[in-house]
Amino acid sequence: MNVAILGLGFMGTTHAQAWRYVPGARLAAVMSSDERKLSGDLSAISGNLGNSGERLDFSDVHKHRTVESVLADPDVDAVDICLPTDSHAPVAIAALRAGKHVLVEKPMALDQAGAEEVIREAETAGRILMAGQVLRFVPAYSLLSEKLKDSGPVRFAVFRRRCAAPAWSKWLSDASRSGGGVFDLLIHDVDYCVSRWGLPQTVRASGYSEPAVGIDLIHAELTYSGMGPVIITGGWHHPKSYPFSMEFTVTAANATFEWPFGAPDLKEFRADGEMTAHELPKSDAFALELEYFAGCVRDNRQPELCPPAESAQAVGLMNLILKARETGDILKCAI
Repeated sequence: MNVAILGLGFMGTTHAQAWRYVPGARLAAVMSSDERKLSGDLSAISGNLGNSGERLDFSDVHKHRTVESVLADPDVDAVDICLPTDSHAPVAIAALRAGKHVLVEKPMALDQAGAEEVIREAETAGRILMAGQVLRFVPAYSLLSEKLKDSGPVRFAVFRRRCAAPAWSKWLSDASRSGGGVFDLLIHDVDYCVSRWGLPQTVRASGYSEPAVGIDLIHAELTYSGMGPVIITGGWHHPKSYPFSMEFTVTAANATFEWPFGAPDLKEFRADGEMTAHELPKSDAFALELEYFAGCVRDNRQPELCPPAESAQAVGLMNLILKARETGDILKCAI
């Protein structure tokens, strides 16, 4: 499978590094308006995960300056869209109409209607579509999903994610393009909750937002039938210096599970008083995500592990949570 990456910012660079480890896939083309990046010099790229860019060998890679040029390239089977969020839906639709398979970086669109339009286009085109909700491939979260199947009802869960306001991509600070800090960052945890428990009955939220100084924070509570509350909390804490971190604590009837960012194991504290530290594989979640997408294309099967319908629901739920923060009301989830 020949892949083209559209956009060589932080996420495009991360994907370019990861595609090297995906069997049966070849990075055939890249697209950017930056000639330095097109040369393979990605050394100036940085992001909130602490990793940085490098110099990649693009000598046998087609270089494109426009989306239209990539979509007209007959050597490209699939596109990996790593452009600003406001471009995700329109570019994905154009790519599907051009007959390309599409991996679009999270979130799929700025709103649920846009995401659902992309899904309809994929169905019409008969192409593979997947959103890059990488948390589904992070070992700690994957193992948590397996463990929760046999741990009884969830009594309480909290997912936390925070970082500095981004100094590496100016468009992220423009809510009209990114959806805002909370939207861009916590869509990961919202999507994970949708994958585990579906849509909640109600949401409520509080927080504070002052993008001009790099603050965009939220504390949201999701209520589900037959289980305890699910808390999603975090956001941006001023620019540059605040470190990235994520973590979860989930208490079910038979065990509590806990994992902080960087820990080598998932801890399980069982109701019988014993504790087990489950060692996590040292896997690159982005490579796992891309490999899964490539396998879907190869086998001509729609992604069951990361279905587009759930990605669209996550966008809708994230916007509902932001509305709850704005109004202070408990809102019914009628997505």
